[in-house]
Amino acid sequence: MNIPAELKYTKDHEWIRIEGDEAFIGITDFAQKELGDIVFIEVDTVEEELEAEETFGTIEAVKTVSDLFMPMAGTILEFNEALEDAPETVNKDPYGEGWIVKVKFNEADTDELLDAAAYKALIEA
Repeated sequence: MNIPAELKYTKDHEWIRIEGDEAFIGITDFAQKELGDIVFIEVDTVEEELEAEETFGTIEAVKTVSDLFMPMAGTILEFNEALEDAPETVNKDPYGEGWIVKVKFNEADTDELLDAAAYKALIEA
């Protein structure tokens, strides 16, 4: 299971790569394996300001549809439009080309986020 140490994680199986007051968000390797083949990703919240835990989109796999949740309050700046034509990129490269949204955070409150070790403990529990 790939859990990069430089990222932060949520209990909802999303990863966050913080770069100043912006961040990239995607789903973890564990999440994409649990979902199976991803066939569609919808994010209709670009340019919207959302609170932590609010739904910013959905991810659809062959078996199920799951909500995507904001890890911290902020504004969705950009949706990875490459995923419109190739949603399976999330399965192939969840931490790289498979990022889902870019966000500008109101303040980088990382207290609720998990580090790699804590996320690994969560999924192995």
